Amino acid sequence: MPVDPLVQPLLDVMSYVPTAPVTSVAEQRRASDRRSRVLIANYYDTPPEPADVFERTIAVDGGEIAVRIYRPAGEGPFPAHLYIHGGGFWLGSLESCDNPCREICVGAEAIVVSVAYRLAPEHKFPTPPEDCYAALLWLHEHARELGADPERLTVGGESAGGNLAAVVALMARDRGGPELLLQLLGIPVCDLTLSQPSVDQFAEGYLLRRAGMVDYVDHYLDDPAQARDPYASPLFAADLAGLPPALVMTMEFDPLRDEGEAYARRLLEAGVPTRLLRWAGQIHGSALFSRLPGSASDYHRVVADALREAYARHGATAEAVR
Repeated sequence: MPVDPLVQPLLDVMSYVPTAPVTSVAEQRRASDRRSRVLIANYYDTPPEPADVFERTIAVDGGEIAVRIYRPAGEGPFPAHLYIHGGGFWLGSLESCDNPCREICVGAEAIVVSVAYRLAPEHKFPTPPEDCYAALLWLHEHARELGADPERLTVGGESAGGNLAAVVALMARDRGGPELLLQLLGIPVCDLTLSQPSVDQFAEGYLLRRAGMVDYVDHYLDDPAQARDPYASPLFAADLAGLPPALVMTMEFDPLRDEGEAYARRLLEAGVPTRLLRWAGQIHGSALFSRLPGSASDYHRVVADALREAYARHGATAEAVR
């Protein structure tokens, strides 16, 4: 099918936005933040309001990072979801993912911990995934003081955040925990070799461009050979057995589509309970556009439902054991 007719006008508008001259990384980040604010203001409905939102600073190897914590209304302990923002490993912030974190907190009735991992190119691979794994360890250790249940943890993110969520799940398996009930991988980056067919099929005209993907790989990796490291490209992990159940969501007209679907197939082949959902007619940014029927509004409902189901399954299992 063609691009959703409700999404096409947005692509038409974006195609007329002039390409900015090459500037410093800091200037490009500021420009990206401005574009994100405009898109969110025009295409994102006001999200629901959590009971509380606050920030903490946590120690990581070689420094510290911020996390933003969203608490739902009611009495805990609540399940907890570690959310990792996208932005090609070098863009994005706590602000850029504030709306989806609010959606998840209220929709799934879960504490959400959003991670401000250190960004490339100042902090190249493997710093971002190590920061995110450190945030998971911190969440597990401090769960009870946050009002969370340390036995009901999940991880997720979109785009580069989907990559980092998948890698955190691999690290948790390889390093002895914490145990995760679900990995929620939205439009994930899974193959930094850029060799999947959809990368070239949708190289131009669908918001995310192949040239932008080349840029984020260059920013993120010190050496092209690192593109096959499983903690950089989870599709190259030798063994995916023993990972938590997964929901993998892709968009039909997204350069990242094929690598996300390839990773879902490998999870299934390894015996990992996995649901793959391709959003017909949608593009890489569709999860931002909740004012467009059938895109983000439904996307966030699916995310919340998947998390609720994962938490409920664990509750039923724990009750049966007792």
